[in-house]
Amino acid sequence: MKKKLISLMMLMSAMSMNAAVGVDRIEPTNWYVGMKDASLQLMVHGKDVRSADVEVSYPGVRIDSIARLDSPNYLLVYLNLKGAKAGEMTLCFKQGKQTKKVKYLLKDRDMAGDKRMGFSNADVLYMLMPDRFANGNPHNDAFKTMRDKTCDRTAPSLRHGGDMEGIRQHLDYFKDLGVTALWFTPLLENDGPNDGAHSTYHGYATTNYYRVDPRFGTNEEYKRLVDEAHSKGLKVVMDMIFNHCGIDHPWVADMPSKDWFNTPEWLAPENQTAAHQKKLGTIDGAAKVNDKYLQTSYKLTPVLDPYASQVDLKETVDGWFVPTMPDLNQRNPHVMRYLIQNSEWWIETVGIDGIRMDTYPYADRDGMALWMKTLNNEYPNFNTVGETWVTEPAYTAAWQKDSKLSEKNSYLKTVMDFAFFDRINQAKNEETDGWWQGFNRIYNALCYDYLYRDPHHVMAFIENHDTDRFLGNGRDSLALKQALALLLTIDRIPQLYYGTEVLMNGTKEVTDGNVRRDFPGGFPGDEHNAFTQQGRTKEENQMFNWISRLLHWRQGNELITKGKQTQFIPQDGVYVVARTLPGRAVLTIVNGTSHQRKMHTQRYQEVLQGAKLANNILTRRTIDLTKDITLAPRATMVLEINAQQ
Repeated sequence: MKKKLISLMMLMSAMSMNAAVGVDRIEPTNWYVGMKDASLQLMVHGKDVRSADVEVSYPGVRIDSIARLDSPNYLLVYLNLKGAKAGEMTLCFKQGKQTKKVKYLLKDRDMAGDKRMGFSNADVLYMLMPDRFANGNPHNDAFKTMRDKTCDRTAPSLRHGGDMEGIRQHLDYFKDLGVTALWFTPLLENDGPNDGAHSTYHGYATTNYYRVDPRFGTNEEYKRLVDEAHSKGLKVVMDMIFNHCGIDHPWVADMPSKDWFNTPEWLAPENQTAAHQKKLGTIDGAAKVNDKYLQTSYKLTPVLDPYASQVDLKETVDGWFVPTMPDLNQRNPHVMRYLIQNSEWWIETVGIDGIRMDTYPYADRDGMALWMKTLNNEYPNFNTVGETWVTEPAYTAAWQKDSKLSEKNSYLKTVMDFAFFDRINQAKNEETDGWWQGFNRIYNALCYDYLYRDPHHVMAFIENHDTDRFLGNGRDSLALKQALALLLTIDRIPQLYYGTEVLMNGTKEVTDGNVRRDFPGGFPGDEHNAFTQQGRTKEENQMFNWISRLLHWRQGNELITKGKQTQFIPQDGVYVVARTLPGRAVLTIVNGTSHQRKMHTQRYQEVLQGAKLANNILTRRTIDLTKDITLAPRATMVLEINAQQ
């Protein structure tokens, strides 16, 4: 019996040695020569590939190391490409007597890294959700091969069919409006199911980091969209998520290593109960299933709090955003290297002009700093903005590159100004008094700009896909104009949200889908088309024309990019912010009350520079600066001055 057992084991061993080498996927799918960092991580996936030996014979390429992970189906090969030229190299995977040869393409870069120019305060970003903007190709609305086969515009949280082709077909609309950069919410594959009421139409549950979701189009269509946008003078910013992936990512079913995710024990089969599957995306329900699940508190202050407890910090950084978005462990160097390379690959492959990083402080602070330091070294003129959702300027400023407020350098060039968002949305409902209310809130936020290492690299906004729309459920265009006038003239990188220019409104009180409605005219069968002057209502045209005039005036205007900023304490309800250069100035004036007010021009002589006349760029009327200016209730003026005329 013992001899038979030994013979059987030897036979099985021989069969294993002679089994075909399994390699079904390598990421990145290709790479580029001439990078400053010559190292390349290849994530190889295939059945039992972990035990394979690897050889490569290609001029200028050598294997630095091989990492054999916990899963038998993953192998990490670290190459050094210093001196390599573009071409097709061959990777040889050997197991016993079996060999599998895989071709791998090395490409030339389109340009050196320092030639890639990111977005700046000269730009205005227009943020849109591809699924909700325009459907240019109804043939890609649904695929039988994907888990979610539904496209239903009547359901606010299911897929509606918007795609990249729809965006491409409306590039001239963005030019007419006057924005200079487009920020799309994530385009990458989100191959997760819907539960009848919710889906991953938003794009924040990635299941493939190297593939555009086919319902949005293909990688080639993404490249075409970026190229055509560039031809029209429009930049493209890519939304990325390093904090988490989607529950249906292949890593979840077969974790490369035990520490690939934070609190991965919840993913063990014994903890994945039917009850959890039924409660897809329900935080409270999932927490009741077992005590292995760790939910983030959504409170970001512990990351910088000098008095933070370990339990609070762990909940913030290691807790999952929602049960369907596994929290990636950026402390694992293999995970971080994978993510860093992925961002470089998209820059090189489609030519994006910037990155917006989702949920920035939720991820490991040191890992994200390494990512930013690596990108800044490879692309010194590129730009990345991180979502840092705390409404205090001191918190936001501490996340900016080279900040003196933090003991650790984030290397993150641009941060999001949630303080401005918070204050402007309070001010719109208040009367500006002599101290704290109304536009005093904006004054009292901007006065802390000394905290920022570089105020030019702060992105301001009045709304986005995660907030109520500024208009709420109403259409108060007077308040909207005041907010937009300030947003587009203060020392910030401004971000607009799609549809605001045609008075799109909505709140999140029922569902996020109500602030992410379809752009009118972007879908087959739409009776209302807001993309054209003829299709817009009178009120929509008035708003579109007003903001377009301001946006086109802003383009290439050195008062905005280089002008010194001066703000005046609101007096009698009137708030004034000025941008000045020698002999030139622009004053943004808002009456923060529901009553008629006077602006006493004598008080503002330091920025008027002796000028007698000004041009109101919003109405194209000349304003006499030798007299006090009467302001109607909630009035907005943007006055341009040339003191030499």
